[in-house]
Amino acid sequence: MSIAGHIAVLGAGYVGLTTGACLSSLGHTVTCIDHDRALVDSLRTGHTSLAEPDLPGLLRHSLAAETLRFDTDIGSALTCANTVIVCLPTPSQPDGAADLTTIDDAVDRIKHHTRPGTVVIIKSTVPVGTCARIAKEIECGDIAVVSNPEFLREGHTVYDFLHPARIVIGSHDPAAAKSVANLYEALRTEVIFTDPASAELAKYAANAFLATKLSFVNDIATLCDTLAADITDITHILGADPRIGSDYLRPGPGWGGPCLPKDTTALAHQARTVGIALPVVDAAIEANIARQQHIISRVLSELGEQNPLRIGILGLTFKVGTNDHRHSPAIDIAQALARHGARITACDPTVETSADRINSTPDPYDVAHGAHALLLLTDWDEYRRLDWRRIATAMTGRIVFDTRNFLDPNELRDAGLHHIALGSSRVGPA
Repeated sequence: MSIAGHIAVLGAGYVGLTTGACLSSLGHTVTCIDHDRALVDSLRTGHTSLAEPDLPGLLRHSLAAETLRFDTDIGSALTCANTVIVCLPTPSQPDGAADLTTIDDAVDRIKHHTRPGTVVIIKSTVPVGTCARIAKEIECGDIAVVSNPEFLREGHTVYDFLHPARIVIGSHDPAAAKSVANLYEALRTEVIFTDPASAELAKYAANAFLATKLSFVNDIATLCDTLAADITDITHILGADPRIGSDYLRPGPGWGGPCLPKDTTALAHQARTVGIALPVVDAAIEANIARQQHIISRVLSELGEQNPLRIGILGLTFKVGTNDHRHSPAIDIAQALARHGARITACDPTVETSADRINSTPDPYDVAHGAHALLLLTDWDEYRRLDWRRIATAMTGRIVFDTRNFLDPNELRDAGLHHIALGSSRVGPA
């Protein structure tokens, strides 16, 4: 079995659009299918709302080369395709389980429209056993179902796709696995062949490990607040150890986004369904909640009684390099402070939010106007270049909480502001 001809990508979100644009740039002919007519119409003109470096240019180049197209008609696209790549969302259900409704709907279309000999690639993050179940539901020996999880970071999706640390292919069919590997033959990296269950679990394990690492360093940062130790020095020391590494050792307000929260809870849920405890993963989830509570308590404790309390928020996305604010700890913390009676004004360079209890403005200086304190929650580089004397003049109070240990304390001190970097001993009054 070999892959040639047309590729159909189901879904045109972060993963689907990146997959389609990158594969087309590698010489494949790709159709991305999405049910959102407005999204498809926009993509056909070369416009995307995703704030991903290099993606708009790659999109326009592939459209001009006619190697990438977009459609809402899944039936016609499937009947023309030799390969179907499923890049559909798997959000969390209330109990933490992954919601596979969108994928199950797609499978129903696949089994009615896909031609014999097609390879179906599941790139979505799915619970262990999903590929095996899909293969049974399709009930066609000529159609292979292969797990090929993605390991893309928002803000780096194109780079990560074209420069992968590894490619994981899970299949019991060696010929199908090889044909999937052929998709990436232009990329120089290790290809790891395994079974579908191991490939599916590897994706969850990777995200759970990263979440655990972030929760761990945030716990140490919280401890630093009490022991007058410095988290910046500690992470430098830890990161210098090759057994640990420096990635995902930066403290912050907690981890969020569309992947880590849902994938850690989905992994914990699947473990519970088979009677296995994952205390480390459970603790990482609990520690993430506790980290946000610590920041909220610290802010309220430092500010004391102010009525009404006015707080300016710098940054709303869950991290820099993206306009995605799904499950953003910044929004969760801002809303929690609002529930405690604070009046919140927030800004972010990529997104305005209509989130409950948050007034949004594109101007960081408007955020400072009349504020008793500022709270930096996303470390956008432009916030480092603000005129802090102007900020100080606009504020009623003098405190700047830096949850990312990102700002220059000397610059804020010179502006007459009190810089509090959580977990850092290098703080003091202006």
